[in-house]
Amino acid sequence: MVITIPLVLLLAVVAALLLRFKAVGFGAAVAIALFGFYLAGTGASDTVNQLVTAVTGALADTGR
Repeated sequence: MVITIPLVLLLAVVAALLLRFKAVGFGAAVAIALFGFYLAGTGASDTVNQLVTAVTGALADTGR
């Protein structure tokens, strides 16, 4: 049985845990979230998407 978790949900959980355990402050978390939001609107978004797709594909292949 394969269970899939959207990457956005996984990253949101990681961010919530970092905030919960005070590994990062609220201001820094907001700044990083805004950076990601604005990065998505640039030409670098295709490169980032390809990189994430390649990494998640490689991780999925090692799990088989």
